[in-house]
Amino acid sequence: MTVLAHDTDGFVTEDEEQVHSWAMFGLIRRSVVAPDGERFSRSYVRSPGAVAVVALSETNEVVLVSQFRAALGRRVIEIPAGMRDVVGEDPLDTARRELLEETGCTAERWSLLGTIHSAPGITDSEVIVYLARDIAAGAATPHGPEERHMNVHLLPLDEAVRDVEQGHITDAKTAFGLLAAERIVRRAS
Repeated sequence: MTVLAHDTDGFVTEDEEQVHSWAMFGLIRRSVVAPDGERFSRSYVRSPGAVAVVALSETNEVVLVSQFRAALGRRVIEIPAGMRDVVGEDPLDTARRELLEETGCTAERWSLLGTIHSAPGITDSEVIVYLARDIAAGAATPHGPEERHMNVHLLPLDEAVRDVEQGHITDAKTAFGLLAAERIVRRAS
């Protein structure tokens, strides 16, 4: 069976209202009519979306960051990522900028791994995930307290994938990116 990503399956949006806004986000209440005529409403966070980067060295080591995440109250291991907070900026340019800001790395080759919806029950945020290869190290330019206290390290890709499988890396965009990149690397060898 093929599932269509944008299939509304008979659900019709009647109305939307912004309940609250802050920074680049909005709390939206959507009124919907179900295929059987039942009316209901759901609230979600509207987001400009984000980008994420699986940056691989020539020896297939992946650049990972460990940073404090206030929503969880602890550090999380992730691939470099950032919000699409510059209106009109091409997502690939955002990915290049975020990789440089967070890690100091640049990359010669870029390809799209895919787009994910990490929490579709609570936000419309899409995360566009890229693979960056032929990386070169440089100086990071962190923004904000989390990035200033961020740890950046290299880990062999196969070890990072094992960490996903064992539940040590739990971030959705990171798990998706690492598994997709590992598949590409495996096919190329």
